[in-house]
Amino acid sequence: MQRLACSYRKLWLADRLRTGADEVPRLALTKHRELGPTLTTWYWRVSFLTPPLPLIARPLGWIFPEMGRPPWVGDGVLGLPVPSDGFPPRQNIPGGPARPAATVHGYPRQGPRRELKKAVERYWSGRLTADALRDVCAALRRDVWRELADAGVREVPSGDFSLYDHVLDTLVMTGAVPHRHRAAVEADALDGYFAMARGTQEAPPLEMTKWFDTNYHYLVPELGPDTVFRTDSGKPVGEYTEARALGHDARPVLVGPVTFLLLAKPAPGADPDFEPLTLLDRLLPVYAEVLADLRAAGAGWVQLDEPALVQDQPPAVLNAAARAYRELGALADRPRLLVASYFDRLGDALPVLAQSPVEGLALDFTGPAAANLDALAANGGLPGKRLVAGVVDGRNVWINDLERSLSTLATLLGLAGRVDVAASCSLLHVPLDASVERDVDPQVARWLAFARQKTAEVVTLAHGLGAGADAIAPQLAANRAARASRSGSALTRDPAVRARSAAVTPADAARTQPYAERAAAQRARLRLPLLPTTTIGSFPQTAALRTARADLRAGRIDRAAYDARMSAEIRDVIAFQEDAGLDVLVHGEPERNDMVQYFAEQLTGYLATRHGWVQSYGTRYVRPPILAGDVSRPEPMTLRWTRYAQSLTGRPVKGMLTGPVTMLAWSFVRDDQPLADTARQVALALRDEVADLEDAGTAVIQVDEPALRESLPLREADRGAYLEWATEAFRLTTGGVRADTQIHTHMCYAEFGEILSAIESLDADVISLEAARSHMRVAEELADADYPREVGPGVYDIHSPRVPDQGELVALLYTGLRALPADRLWANPDCGLKTRTWPEVRESLRHLTQAAREVRAKLE
Repeated sequence: MQRLACSYRKLWLADRLRTGADEVPRLALTKHRELGPTLTTWYWRVSFLTPPLPLIARPLGWIFPEMGRPPWVGDGVLGLPVPSDGFPPRQNIPGGPARPAATVHGYPRQGPRRELKKAVERYWSGRLTADALRDVCAALRRDVWRELADAGVREVPSGDFSLYDHVLDTLVMTGAVPHRHRAAVEADALDGYFAMARGTQEAPPLEMTKWFDTNYHYLVPELGPDTVFRTDSGKPVGEYTEARALGHDARPVLVGPVTFLLLAKPAPGADPDFEPLTLLDRLLPVYAEVLADLRAAGAGWVQLDEPALVQDQPPAVLNAAARAYRELGALADRPRLLVASYFDRLGDALPVLAQSPVEGLALDFTGPAAANLDALAANGGLPGKRLVAGVVDGRNVWINDLERSLSTLATLLGLAGRVDVAASCSLLHVPLDASVERDVDPQVARWLAFARQKTAEVVTLAHGLGAGADAIAPQLAANRAARASRSGSALTRDPAVRARSAAVTPADAARTQPYAERAAAQRARLRLPLLPTTTIGSFPQTAALRTARADLRAGRIDRAAYDARMSAEIRDVIAFQEDAGLDVLVHGEPERNDMVQYFAEQLTGYLATRHGWVQSYGTRYVRPPILAGDVSRPEPMTLRWTRYAQSLTGRPVKGMLTGPVTMLAWSFVRDDQPLADTARQVALALRDEVADLEDAGTAVIQVDEPALRESLPLREADRGAYLEWATEAFRLTTGGVRADTQIHTHMCYAEFGEILSAIESLDADVISLEAARSHMRVAEELADADYPREVGPGVYDIHSPRVPDQGELVALLYTGLRALPADRLWANPDCGLKTRTWPEVRESLRHLTQAAREVRAKLE
């Protein structure tokens, strides 16, 4: 019966949505007796009504409203009356709009010309006052709210703006300032805020790691048994008040209490097994006070983000979530609560939130989170509650399939008291505006949607859901044509690339010698000391280097002049490393704008943007390339500069490549074929580069995979398949080298404990990882897992302007030696040095080499 109904539904939709002749119907089955449990899911899934379906419905005890008026007008689901305009009642949700509204969870913060980045960095350098910085921020917020309202967004988000990071903002809101930063915060709140993010010479910053499976980094709260929470609602109330004063209906957005605690780690000095979630009862009164303050300011709704609940969570976490929202929902003095999740399906957490006394849920219905639709139906929907349906993918740059999204939304109308339309998550994760990308092929440009275009899609869908498909017929037709042009475009297919990928065998993705034999051959060739020192790859990207690239693009200098500048920089970098005493050198990557974009610009299938900036952390913004077609390497990409750098020194110079998984994770990847297929194409292109480097005599080749952990699916059930193709892609890149060629890889700013077996499966000879902020925790994890290869746990935190002293680095090296033997330990920074200044780098690297020599002397 279900298959018959759904098949007919698809046929009906194909005809009606193709012609735009009918409104998108709403679920209007009239309930005459209770459904049995086996029919519940069928009932909820039938969301489009057609004349033949009464023949199916009557034997089940269901009838349709009489024909001769729109079939979705009449008595509604669950006994709720539907007025004659065809729209479900709204009185069960006070203050709700009469028709589906468009909204977003958040928006890019930086401004069209990265005004936020520039203002913050000018403040740090003393060239902008605090008041002037606040004025810039207020103007950026004002412009975003006005832009969203002008686009048709009825309810704008507030509080999603941040000077650095929204989790750090939540830490301030709850008063959970680490002890080492309290004096700075009390002396000057703004400088203290930045001190927690960046550190000072006296106080290290908070640890930084990836925000779920995105490339955004958040600052990790540090909580312990003695943590005392104090309410500071100044930011959420202040920004809401700003929006309201400008005439906007705003919805404050906060990180939810359960996610905030789950993102935290034990504070220094606390028991390593301490669970921050045990502080929930202590934290909830703070949220209660913030909610009361927002209600007093006039907020009608407040959004509490709980993305941690889309991960596999044990019963204790689900019980904590139930308790949190039972208590917050029971408060008398609060706005209406909208609990939001995104990035994946809610799973067992869905009934917990659905049954809580909150007024609404915001759910993701894209990608793997599309499973939320069936789960919501199986759980009986959200009768009498608001559902904000995230049907526009907030993490990719491809245009939405409007017809499919409209179908999903129409189905959802029968599952909630009110359905509004949104992107799947904050639009923070995509660039601002595709229309300004003048260099993109016009054919490809029509396939793209950045934040502004996604907002327009959300508004279009809300209008179509409320007024019917006829009202958006031109948009549906244009969208259909654009998607058809992409699926049939020769730009997306290369038969030679596909044939090569299909011919790959398991032997291609394996080194021919076991690690023990390789290690002996590499030691004989490289002759490195104990605790060899190196860096991760990049050196400072100075203003002079950025100017040289800009001058080349603008035609102010020719290629020969540009190459001369790069050569001079490489000579200086090599000379400094030799003088500082580093053992394995790098050329410094002066010619590279970004570790992914540089390669993307030289591979087929990729395209680069000029203005497609996305926040990675703080004031660090990147321009992820767009992977639109099949990938190949027309010619060598790094060989020239690596060969030149090696000609300047007798010490080994690493060849530096970005690995296939990171090339995907830090790009906006095509969504018209499996990721595994795309990864294999990228791996084969990089394999050709590895072969050229080795043939040129490069003894050490580093293939960076910092994104391996961040791309790990949030649900355990999805991880095995991902890790299988991800590790195969790395081995396919490196599997053809000789035994005496040393393969390095690098990973940073993630929790590595969950992927230790995958790290082993990479079969790299040396791995370097972030460890300074986490106090060498990863070295202990690798030792516990009996990891057999060489490791460089980072001892110098490059995301802070702090210069570590020699004693600090010595202490970290000894911590590493307690976990790993000396003949398998390297000394290196956490990550590349491109964001640091030369004075910081010179002093820090000299301290690093001196620390390694000090420890080495005692070992020998």
